[in-house]
Amino acid sequence: MYNKIIGLLLISQFCFAQQTKTKDEPNITATPWQIQDLGHGIVWKKYHFNQKDLFEGNQMINILETPLKNKKIKFGLVAADEKQPDNTAKRLLLPTSKIASGSQAIAAVNAGFFDTRNGGAVDFLRINGKMMDSTRVVNVPRLPTHAISGVTIHKNKVKIIKGGQQSGWEKQLKEENVLLTGPLLLLNGEAQPLEKTPFNDNRHPRTCACVTNDKKLLLITVDGRSSESYGMTLPELTSLAKALNCKDAINFDGGGSTTMYIAGQPDNGVVNYPSDNKIFDHAGERSVSNIFVLLKK
Repeated sequence: MYNKIIGLLLISQFCFAQQTKTKDEPNITATPWQIQDLGHGIVWKKYHFNQKDLFEGNQMINILETPLKNKKIKFGLVAADEKQPDNTAKRLLLPTSKIASGSQAIAAVNAGFFDTRNGGAVDFLRINGKMMDSTRVVNVPRLPTHAISGVTIHKNKVKIIKGGQQSGWEKQLKEENVLLTGPLLLLNGEAQPLEKTPFNDNRHPRTCACVTNDKKLLLITVDGRSSESYGMTLPELTSLAKALNCKDAINFDGGGSTTMYIAGQPDNGVVNYPSDNKIFDHAGERSVSNIFVLLKK
């Protein structure tokens, strides 16, 4: 009987997911985004969805959009500090806005997962040819899902890649900028398998990167943990990416880390509603280890 009940629950969850996809993706496509041209080929879009419009919950979404072949900007990764991975001292963590302003970024979002106690990324990170961190895997049967895919930047070309299950696969990559993160959401237009876990299936603030079918890069934040914006499950985030015409999409660190920065905006450039202070305002940033930036050439 228990197995039968579980089976029925899984079927109902699948049906709900299919209904959600059918019901909500057209709403996303038809969204009257508030759009601001930031110059340098970068567009900022935002919209506050109500419960009738998207996944039956309030959702605050911000998007940075730019052509992949944008000769006016440089794509990059920036770490909070420059210490080597063999340095056992506590690593520096800083708010996204502070790292971004210090690097003179036009715009940025938080990027990889990190060690909240000791600092530094928990997954492989290479910036401008220099390895900042190695993947931290200790006595596990297989790599976590945020260590088997990633984002590379090579000669200013951004790619979302699917990696391997074997430890050390990332060390074979030749690109000068490598960020391991995940889970992978879309690859070549196909939704990728997602395990049934609380991290994937509960609603949280989310940050992700997408490459669209018409060769644009999207950096997306979805706020959460408040009545004003519930946050998304990873299947919901995948549906959002698909509706935004994304071909490839990957999850970045989320939760209290989710932050979007735009230079010159109020509140130290923070334009979303980070959740760490449990107030729906722009002051709840969490300190992070690294960010994805758009820099002026």
